[in-house]
Parts: sequence; structure tokens; C-alpha cells
Amino acid sequence: MILCAGEALIDMIPAETTAGETGYVPRAGGAVYNTAVALGRLGAQVSLATGLSTDAFGALLEEVAGASGVDCAPSPRVNRPTTLAMVTLTGGQASYAFYMRGTAMNDLTGAELTTPDPLPEMAVFGGISLMAEPCGAAFEALCLSLAAKGVPIFLDPNIRPGFIADEAAYRARLARMMAVADIVKLSDEDLLWLVGPDAAHGDILAQGPAVLCLTRGAEGAEAVTARGTLHVPARAVTVADTVGAGDTFNAGVLASLQAQGLRGRDAVRGASDAALEAALSQGIAAASVTVSRAGANPPWRSELPG
Repeated sequence: MILCAGEALIDMIPAETTAGETGYVPRAGGAVYNTAVALGRLGAQVSLATGLSTDAFGALLEEVAGASGVDCAPSPRVNRPTTLAMVTLTGGQASYAFYMRGTAMNDLTGAELTTPDPLPEMAVFGGISLMAEPCGAAFEALCLSLAAKGVPIFLDPNIRPGFIADEAAYRARLARMMAVADIVKLSDEDLLWLVGPDAAHGDILAQGPAVLCLTRGAEGAEAVTARGTLHVPARAVTVADTVGAGDTFNAGVLASLQAQGLRGRDAVRGASDAALEAALSQGIAAASVTVSRAGANPPWRSELPG
């Protein structure tokens, strides 16, 4: 079982009404939630740990997750409203304005977020859930606890600089989590923000992870290890929008690793170049389907080649 721990929210996607006005369509989303849904659709065993509201949007989140094969049992149900993200699309690129304070996910505490039993085979953390409080502290504590118990950690910060209230505290949190992570996934923009324009891949690996997955948009993706850099090119596709693309890429990588039998920290950290190439290839294939249609709508396994 892969545990996805982080935000679940409603993306309000702009759409034209029948009257020709601009409206918004609610879609289940959130970076870590999207990864969980995509994992379920790709046939992986997956569970979700987040704050789920008892309101109608919370019911929608649970319904979509459940229909995709995601076990929501680790997620406490709370009497707080669901987090909302207002999406703006510019040339297919998505930007977000979040409404979080007092919501089911944002106000999640360590007392509400408990360690799953039995332990997962791998755990995924990241997204805006690490930038907000008190949920950031709760998810960090769960991450460190699982890592101490030997659970492999996949970390995708998915950094949004404009959303960070306390940069020093956030950087310190990422440093603590990267120190126990086995795989870190970053975009070009994430890498630039983390270590600056003169960044070297080794700057990330030196912090603890064995594998750096680096996504480069239309140029594809790379897996960086102590052995060197492995590159897999992108696929040609007509882009509808990029909502959920990176989250789906993560799911493709993780589902491939699980299908290859790479369970346990030693197996994940020692993944061969062939295993990593297969994982990157599936991540790119899955993300290519997501960007070809509106919103975060990850593919089912039957939609991928092979």
C-alpha cells in the first residue's frame, strides 16, 4: 500500500456558461490527492491521509477517490469546510488562489492525523500542505515518524513561492524532510527556488535522497542518482491545461516502482537505471494523458500504451 499524505481540495475550474458568461466548475483536486487518485486508476494499492470535511465538497472528494480505488480510511472526517483553489488558466498554464484558513485540510492537527496501521510500503508527501499551519507540522511529524520506522519516503514539494508565509521556516521543514526522503521530485522551477541559479544535482542528493526526479516540461524528465543522470524525453501532445500534470507523473513513477516489486527502503534506494527508466517512462505517459484534457483527470491503466 502507498500512503499519500497531504492536501485534498476543490479546484474551481473556469468554464463558459450557456449564457456566455465565465463560471466555475468544482473538481476534486489537490496535489497529493491527485497523486492518490492517479495511483488508484493505474492499479496501485493506495490510501489517502488528509482532512476530509463533512460538507458536500468533502463528500465529492471521498466519492471521486473511492471510485478510483483509493482507501480514505486514514483520513479523519472533520466539521470544517473544504479547502478551495480558484484556478486561472493562461495559455493552458494554471495558477491558483487558495482559500484555506479554518478548513478541513489547513487546520488538521497531529492529534487528528495518526500513523496508519499496518505501515504503508511507501509514503508520499508534498504540496501546499507543507506550507500552511498547523497542517504542515502534522504532515511533517507523520513523515518523520514513518521514515524512522523504515517506510520509504517520496517527497514532491511542488513549491509555490507566492503562497509561503514564512520562507525560513518552510525551508527548514523541507530540509528536515529531504534528509529522510528516499526519492525527491522537483520541477525546474522548484530546483531554482531551492538552490539558486548555480544549482547542481548533487546539492539535492547531498541532503539525503538517493534519487532526484527532475521534470523539465516539454524536454521530458530525468532521474539523478550517484551513478549519473538518466533522461527520458517527453511525448508530443496537444495540451488542454497543466492542472494535475506533475501529480500524475508522480503516480506513474510510483505505480511502476510498486509493479516492479521495489518495496522497502533498500530496494527503492537501490533501484537500477532500467527500473528508473521504466518508472519515468510511465510517469511521462500518464502525465501526457492528463494534460490532454481539462482539469486534473488522471488516466486509467487501460489508457496507457502497453
